[in-house]
Amino acid sequence: MTTTLVREAMLIEPRSLGIDATAQDAGELLANPDIRAVFVCDDHQLVGVVTRKTLVREVVAPGRDPGGTHLGEIAEAPYYTVDAASPAEEAFRFMEAKDAERVPVVEEGKLVGVLSRVVLQRRLAEDEPPGEEEP
Repeated sequence: MTTTLVREAMLIEPRSLGIDATAQDAGELLANPDIRAVFVCDDHQLVGVVTRKTLVREVVAPGRDPGGTHLGEIAEAPYYTVDAASPAEEAFRFMEAKDAERVPVVEEGKLVGVLSRVVLQRRLAEDEPPGEEEP
């Protein structure tokens, strides 16, 4: 049995913007209820994450101009990342232990995908050999 790697289970092309993009740009993406976070990159290197909560705390509450506030100024460092070459089972145990629903996937610091705990759990269940039937 071969080991499934994170790169085989990750979702590719996560929503990302550059450090010079604005809070307005992130807000437009986050207006879609299916998007919970925007990853912020500098030349594909993951530097942070912006969520709705980030926008409220860093832009709206202090009265900053969303069109003049760059994401590089407000992005929060990601709590966790997972390497694309890691075994998927190991990543799943890590996500369970940290109660993380989604984690950015990196290769040499570059953002290459996002790992969803629900999707990963489903993928690992598909990879399990069928159990022996009872007589």
